[in-house]
Amino acid sequence: MQIPIYQVDAFASRVFTGNPAAVCPLQVWLPDAQLQQIAAENNLPETAFFIPDGDAYQLRWFTPAVEVELCGHATLASAYVIFKELGVQSSQICFRTKSGEVTVQRQGDRLALDFPSRPPDACEVHPDLLRALGGQPEKVLAARDYLVIYPSEAELQALKPNMELLATMDRFAVIATAPSAQYDCVSRFFAPAKGIPEDPVTGSAHCTLIPYWATRLGKRQLHAYQASARGGELWCEDCGPRVRVAGHAVLFLRGNISLD
Repeated sequence: MQIPIYQVDAFASRVFTGNPAAVCPLQVWLPDAQLQQIAAENNLPETAFFIPDGDAYQLRWFTPAVEVELCGHATLASAYVIFKELGVQSSQICFRTKSGEVTVQRQGDRLALDFPSRPPDACEVHPDLLRALGGQPEKVLAARDYLVIYPSEAELQALKPNMELLATMDRFAVIATAPSAQYDCVSRFFAPAKGIPEDPVTGSAHCTLIPYWATRLGKRQLHAYQASARGGELWCEDCGPRVRVAGHAVLFLRGNISLD
């Protein structure tokens, strides 16, 4: 069996930046265990699989270790493959996912994701969170993930988390964020327990970042940057119960997976 595979750098305008994702178009679903094996073999932050479903697509995402219910950069990468590699001419794609319907629209030379908003709120903080993360944050909030707010971009950049300790947290992941002179906000994202010590660029994290920074800054449209080693820019909008996250994508490779 031959399965097409594409590797796309998402939230990137050139290769070797942004967040790499593998994308595998399928006609029918393979067994879950085999999907997970492919993702582990790819050893990328995410591998996306989709199948046609009428005028839409069913879409699933896997890290090397687990299936996740929402992933931004691999959705962007999947839409890029459908538009650019498979030649679909529509202006919008609808994906059916474990987080409901997600659309991706052409927005000039960018692709814009429409995702559910996850506003953060006050929370009980795991006793080892700050020791694991480091620095002197101003505040800790949470939605699906912890949102840890630092006073400056320099302090955010200087973080050297203890990944072993961070993997014991009681949330899916940890988002660290700070204000920025160049952008409306900057962030970093850590999910070592899910097989991703530090994610290069995390679209789903902005489901929480956007409502927080939109309220704090009093503006709906935000220009964000994820300050990982690879780095990535995101153009975001707070739309109340939804958020819009847009970015570029570029193809790195195309090929085939051989299965017995």
